[in-house]
Amino acid sequence: MTEGNKLTRRGLTLAVSLLALATAMPTAAAETSQPSTSSMLEEMVATGIISQQQADKILNGARARDAAKAASGESAPLPDGTKRVTYVPETVKQQISQDVQNKVMAQAKAENWAAPNTHPEWTERIRLKGDIRGRYEGDYYPSGNIPGMINFNAMNSSGPVKVFGPGSTNAGVPYLDNYSTYDVDQNRERFRLRARLGVEADLGDDFTTGMRIATGDGNSPVSTNQSLGGSGGNFSKYQIWLDRAFIHWDAVKDRDMALGITAGRFDNPFFGTDLVWDDDLGFDGIAASGRYEVATGVTPFVTIGAFPVYNTDLNFSSNQDSKQVSKDKWLLGLQGGTDWKPTKDTGVKIGAAYYYYKDINGKLSSPCDITDPDGSGTTSSKVSCDTDLSRPSFAQKGNTYMALRDLSATPYNGVTVPVNAPAYQYYGLATGFHELTLTGRLDYDGFEPIRVTVDGEYVKNLAFNKNKIAAKALNNNETGSFEGGDTGYLMRLTVGKPKLAERWDWSVNLAYKYLESDAVVDGLTDSDFGMGGTNLKGTILGGSLALGKNVWTGLRWMSADSISGAPYSVDTVQADISARF
Repeated sequence: MTEGNKLTRRGLTLAVSLLALATAMPTAAAETSQPSTSSMLEEMVATGIISQQQADKILNGARARDAAKAASGESAPLPDGTKRVTYVPETVKQQISQDVQNKVMAQAKAENWAAPNTHPEWTERIRLKGDIRGRYEGDYYPSGNIPGMINFNAMNSSGPVKVFGPGSTNAGVPYLDNYSTYDVDQNRERFRLRARLGVEADLGDDFTTGMRIATGDGNSPVSTNQSLGGSGGNFSKYQIWLDRAFIHWDAVKDRDMALGITAGRFDNPFFGTDLVWDDDLGFDGIAASGRYEVATGVTPFVTIGAFPVYNTDLNFSSNQDSKQVSKDKWLLGLQGGTDWKPTKDTGVKIGAAYYYYKDINGKLSSPCDITDPDGSGTTSSKVSCDTDLSRPSFAQKGNTYMALRDLSATPYNGVTVPVNAPAYQYYGLATGFHELTLTGRLDYDGFEPIRVTVDGEYVKNLAFNKNKIAAKALNNNETGSFEGGDTGYLMRLTVGKPKLAERWDWSVNLAYKYLESDAVVDGLTDSDFGMGGTNLKGTILGGSLALGKNVWTGLRWMSADSISGAPYSVDTVQADISARF
């Protein structure tokens, strides 16, 4: 109970007592059972309702009036129409006092200002939570990396890339002034901040809603980190993004069975690791999850969802009279599995999922005039070809790319195009993605409070066709035949407290990850290992230590190497301090 509530209740008790004393006119015998004026004033001073000076003034005034009345032998005059009552029965006095107290306490309870350990009703339905993380990150490149790893995401995001046009011996190769690459040989260090604030509310009738805002260098779907000194530097303020916003309905919820439906932008609804999905990734769309305990300790589950990956702008292309057809992209996901508890100390969870991406791969356009006869770029750089929107709106690195625009069209307005005249190009994913994923986790609590967890995941892209991709592959600095692949796996061992809830709780983990170029969509997988993306393999070692109930520190080392193409290696060290509320 707060100090304010304590004072309120004491004041309430005194007020009721004073009212009861003023209402009743007891006999001499009854007066001894009521609190005296002096003792009541002392209590009011002790609780802080009035000061000692005020109490002395009230008491001295009362004594002066009593002395004056006694000297004159007269009683104080009564207002007109008032009758003096010389005796009120004790039962009546008690009933009056109880009625007054009941009315006051009923109001206090309704308004939650006098009852202990209670709050206004709306505070019971709303939950506020958040977390802040500070991070030091060092990215170190060993010798042997070959510069020139193409950054397709940067080139696609900045507009069509100026390339050597038809007839050139370098046809399709980007000009140097449009050529974007990744850093592969200059070490970097940076301090980063992540801040998230969320709220959830119970709406009644088994509905809940929630939203969360978060920091971030940009609108990347896989990171909420803000690099300190970034976003323009000079202590510039940082952006806040809408990270979650959803409505959830528990259609069925009991001990043996549950069914929930969520719509909006929400946490990953699928059971898995960061092999396929980054931990920060939010899913847009709708998902339904259900479980049913078929036997003691055996609970199958299923999750299904539909998620728009990209929605075509209403007026695309905005700078042309003729609009392009819709190029919407979708992710459809289905996962089934079971939780199984064979013994008191052992828990097993397994799942199989199929993730089907619709229209996420690039498509070659019909012949499209994107040549630039005079090199000015004023006309042809603004032309939109019919498959431009098949390029990814966000990517990291590793996936295989293809050129999207067919450069064989007749030159603009029939003008003769000189050899080496520039043209403009976009790039899209060279393969579709139909990902089959198997996930498992084993928990052992026989060393309680220490838990031992072994988890792993395997993924294969069933849409991958190496022979078809090889003829149009552009990425990973391939110097010979195409070497990309469609498979990935992760194995991890974790030992320690399952939750860092008390000071000095700890946890350590060791993992090995192998993820070929086109096993998963590189834009949605882990953004930390190997600086993000696919075509990576290597080791991860990390640990966490609680400094308090809601504060902990962590240290992680990741060593990644490329699987195919030009040599690429990077070691990343991350040291964190985190707090939650």
